[in-house]
Amino acid sequence: MKKCRFPSLLAAVILLAALFLPMSAAAVEDPGLTCRNAILIDATYDEVLYDKGAYDKVYPASITKVMTALLVLEAVDAGELTLDTPITATAEALEVPEGSSTAKIQVGDTYTLEQYLYCLLLPSGNEVAQILAIAVDGSVEAFVDHMNQRAEELGCEGTHFANPHGYHDENHYTTAYDITRFMKAAMEYDLFQTILTSPNYTLPANGVSEERIIRNTNALTSNWTYTQYLYGPGTGGKTGTTDEAGCCLVETARKGDMYLISVILGAEEVKQADGSTDARQFSETIKLLNWGFGNFQRVTLSPDEALVAKVKVNLSTQADEVNVKPLGSITRTLPKDIDLEQVEMVPSLFSESVDAPVEAGQVLGILTIRYDGTEYGRLDLVADTSVERSDFLYYKHQVETFFQNAGVRLLLVVVLAVVVIVLLRVLVFRKRRRYRSGVGMGAGRRGHYSGRRRR
Repeated sequence: MKKCRFPSLLAAVILLAALFLPMSAAAVEDPGLTCRNAILIDATYDEVLYDKGAYDKVYPASITKVMTALLVLEAVDAGELTLDTPITATAEALEVPEGSSTAKIQVGDTYTLEQYLYCLLLPSGNEVAQILAIAVDGSVEAFVDHMNQRAEELGCEGTHFANPHGYHDENHYTTAYDITRFMKAAMEYDLFQTILTSPNYTLPANGVSEERIIRNTNALTSNWTYTQYLYGPGTGGKTGTTDEAGCCLVETARKGDMYLISVILGAEEVKQADGSTDARQFSETIKLLNWGFGNFQRVTLSPDEALVAKVKVNLSTQADEVNVKPLGSITRTLPKDIDLEQVEMVPSLFSESVDAPVEAGQVLGILTIRYDGTEYGRLDLVADTSVERSDFLYYKHQVETFFQNAGVRLLLVVVLAVVVIVLLRVLVFRKRRRYRSGVGMGAGRRGHYSGRRRR
């Protein structure tokens, strides 16, 4: 199946730093959302542009069905099923909690897997989620385990599924951020996008049910329920509503090269003074997406020529220091209005000096970008040029280093002590020999003395 898929120098340093400014730090007016939780990401680069409780564990309601559809499409990709696989609805699969949203599937209805995907995502059929779960993994329980495993693989750290449809369960929760993870994965499939952008779909007669039209619950795509929310840049989304979750919507949108995913959770439908209803899952989604498109832009900077420090070079007659600069190009989605003067660029060298040889591009430190006490990014600091080593200075240094070694010094002391001891013993030994030799000669001469002759 086809998928869609970083003194005079200071000014330059400050300019570079500005590109790492956190989104919340920029002088961009808050969109003023009233929902409980929300997030907006640049989906192409996985950069968070707006966050309101985006990592809180909350109930997702029928947004759950995005994960369900993803696993079905992945099963097709793996060759386990085909889009044309006929599936017949059973009484077991149709047993859903009271008050569930359904696609009005009846026992015995036979539709293709693709047709069931339309029933899952447009009218948000809970029974269809169970039909597809059984088709993929043999049972709803096994499919739920599959959902949790896949969520973990996608990096969803605040998610736990208890069913394939999103009907309220205290153990069924996720986060706004996690929703962007599995929504982005599902949006890689052309069929998923096609279904989400379809205002309606005609189900054919099948011998049990007559031909009928099913409608999309997303008012940004369909004006069936509400007429004031159609959104041109929208590229598909999924609704979800329960008393506990409130009104929810995950939506994707494109303008030019910018691809955004927004999530609104815990919104309300509010009656207006004129009697109309403000369905804020839709109006606040549009507000958030327009805020993103209107206040952010993609900025690319190549800071390769920005020298930020100097490092002393040892053991070289060619140069006694080398210039250090940040490495690489940086591209970020940034607010259009940034206060450059509030950004800190902090070079941190591994050492104040380095021994030659030094190679151009050798990493000698890190450039840390901070804003308002928060670290926002890092770049390697590398040598701008190569510096050759002096063999004479190198070997001189080796000898000096050898004799500065504590072990070597201790050994020399021991050797010196041994030499001194040996010399002392030799000297003492010689002195004693001389002394003994002198005493013997005196005694010999006395032995031959005959005394004075008497007269």
